[in-house]
Amino acid sequence: MPFNTALTRKLGIRVPVVQGGMQWVGYAELASAVSNAGGLGLLTALTQPTPEDLRKEIRRCKTMTSNPFGVNLTLLPALVPPDYAAYARVILEEGIRIVETAGNSPGPVIKQLKAANPPCVILHKCTTIRHAMSAVKLGVDFLSIDGFECAGHVGESDITNFILLSRARQSLGVPFIASGGFADGQGLAAALSLGAEGINMGTRFMCTVEAPIHENIKKAIVEAEETDTELVLRRWRNTTRLFANKVTKDAVKIERESTTGKFEEIAPYVSGKRGRQVFENGDKDFGVWTAGQVIGLIHDIPTCSVLVKRIEKEAAETLSKTASLLVDEVPAGDIVGKSIKDPSANPTSEHGAVGKGVNNPEAQVWGIGKSKL
Repeated sequence: MPFNTALTRKLGIRVPVVQGGMQWVGYAELASAVSNAGGLGLLTALTQPTPEDLRKEIRRCKTMTSNPFGVNLTLLPALVPPDYAAYARVILEEGIRIVETAGNSPGPVIKQLKAANPPCVILHKCTTIRHAMSAVKLGVDFLSIDGFECAGHVGESDITNFILLSRARQSLGVPFIASGGFADGQGLAAALSLGAEGINMGTRFMCTVEAPIHENIKKAIVEAEETDTELVLRRWRNTTRLFANKVTKDAVKIERESTTGKFEEIAPYVSGKRGRQVFENGDKDFGVWTAGQVIGLIHDIPTCSVLVKRIEKEAAETLSKTASLLVDEVPAGDIVGKSIKDPSANPTSEHGAVGKGVNNPEAQVWGIGKSKL
């Protein structure tokens, strides 16, 4: 049963699930598979070395799906930044009208994308309500609200999605989707209940058959727990959540113990080039790579089709179950009480009984005092 949300209506997709843009992962194989499954697949623009390479990847993706797909364009600080305007121009020239933007100072790129005929639908990723409000002024169509649970850049506020999504519902005048910590239909149902129009998933889609990364990395995700991530670069206010492998832990140690605070000390450990090689050679400890806390919820490596259908089914069942919790009359309680005169009703605990003229040992532990109770 298709979902009817602002996201599905606007994009023409069956299930309100977006595959997040991921460096070295967002190729045509994955994006087309997600779109074919009924969600929205995204190519990652900067995974392609040049705008013309992006053009080739867009055309390749078109041969693999007839359903809507989009492109992620992330603007990151760099000494020599990519030609973002050229990437945006290729996106428009190839007829793509769905773009996920993220990063610093997106105004010029968003203006360029919105000036197209027809204009692009923009999904902009934010980690704070303040940044989201700024993006609204730029004319974005949807906000992708990134909770602290997410992989990659988590911001500096440390606000998890349970609070962040409710703040978005209270404060924003445009529809939003939820990102960070989502892997199943129960999560989708929860996000919809909190006011979101859909969800964005990155790490979960990394662990699918079509994800173009080494099988060993997918297995590492399946075997991991929710505690197997680390935050790095906090000292430089560029906090990033990474998989907690040996290189990441070494980087964290240097960051915490450095007396100089020079980025040069940690730079070799957080090299993106080594991270890319992880996905190619399958050595999870070769370099740093991003992963969200959601790794604790991932237990298999399905196809995108199986995954999206499962999410659709779980969400529908969860929403139906939630609706059934409302009844016409207050149900009778299951608890049967005992008379206070019944000796078995006298409260006791493993620490001792509370009786007449007896000190309460638990009260003393909590600093209530030693007076007779």
